[in-house]
Amino acid sequence: MIARYTHPEMGAIWTEQRRYDAWLEVELAATDALAASGVVPVEDARALRERASFEVARIEEIEKTTQHDVIAFTTAVAEKVGPAARWLHFGLTSSDVLDTALALQMRQACDLLLTRVDALSEAIRARALEHQHTPMIGRTHGVHAELMTFGVKLALWYAEVGRGRERLVRAREAVSVGKLSGAVGVFSHLDPSVESAVCARLGLTPAPVSSQVIQRDRHAELMTAMALLAASLEKFAVEVRGLQKTEIGEVEEPFAKGQKGSSAMPHKRNPIGCEQITGLARLVRSNAMAALENVALWHERDISHSSVERVILPDSFIALDHMLRRFTRIVAGLVVYPARMMENLQRSRGVVFSGNVLLELARRGVSREEAYAWVQRNAMQSFADAVPFKPLLLADTDIAAVLPASVIDEAFDLNAQLRHVDTIFARVFGPKETA
Repeated sequence: MIARYTHPEMGAIWTEQRRYDAWLEVELAATDALAASGVVPVEDARALRERASFEVARIEEIEKTTQHDVIAFTTAVAEKVGPAARWLHFGLTSSDVLDTALALQMRQACDLLLTRVDALSEAIRARALEHQHTPMIGRTHGVHAELMTFGVKLALWYAEVGRGRERLVRAREAVSVGKLSGAVGVFSHLDPSVESAVCARLGLTPAPVSSQVIQRDRHAELMTAMALLAASLEKFAVEVRGLQKTEIGEVEEPFAKGQKGSSAMPHKRNPIGCEQITGLARLVRSNAMAALENVALWHERDISHSSVERVILPDSFIALDHMLRRFTRIVAGLVVYPARMMENLQRSRGVVFSGNVLLELARRGVSREEAYAWVQRNAMQSFADAVPFKPLLLADTDIAAVLPASVIDEAFDLNAQLRHVDTIFARVFGPKETA
């Protein structure tokens, strides 16, 4: 596990204690189901339920000899139970327990992630409404494009996080399945009704068909959903990093009192939180690739997926949990500089309104190609001579012959450019959630 980023809530799900607890849940549910069907004596099932327990250290001690974790587990539990332990693991194969128990852990971890996603969504929504009408320049290819608002940028994040949540919910459902169908999936030793009863008790859906294992396309779906959510967080973090560049300076991740940015340069305030999120996203993505590699197993099962999952599942859940919590704090504490946004907007001397002028010329009968050439030559002159764009347009005889000065003035109206922001917000947040 990546201990540095482990929060107690998420970390507890992936401890050895929780793993064996989940195994015991499955084992006892199976024994209870077998007792209900008349296979296991009721008094023995009761004894198992009352006495079954284990110590992790004892399991590990036994496993040094058995070299088999499930046998070590059942042996350790049997030591606590006595004669009734003959019914423990009755008719089961190891993967019946392992995969069904893993589903319990993954479902619990997904539920915790969903609470983190909801907290992030709320933080983004609050900041988006705060800056719904804060104008800034939009950039394509890193170059000034047209006007937007910082709130619109955040609304886009909010919508994307919502899609990530939907994918996570679907993936949670995909992995919330159990199986007790035996060594090759044909219920050689147990009736399918036992599987149904155990899954119902555990709140899982029985896999319609399985081999010795639950099929790993389900786990890959979860891991890719997590990787996509991590990729979105990276996207947002990269945007903050870009806007925090000294030359831009429009937003800044929070910098706490007493925090230090550099051992050599006391002035530094670096976007280390966003950089951490960027780095961890690479880890979650690479783990998703490993999950995809786990889909193809030999025949009805081999063990090549097992060692991989023991690493990628805890690490990915812990990493993504940390990323969500940290970016939520970053969003909530994000320092925004509207004056700097306006300053940067004006830095390109008005050429960002070129599209408005182009359309006005086209409305008045000028061909698009000719209108484009007229506007572009003035924009290029504005760049070359470092002079305002509007006076050049007003002095251009071709343009002046078509557009009155008042129309050119209107083409530079910032409010007109942003007139549909409220509509965007109503579409993203609902009609009542606009500033």
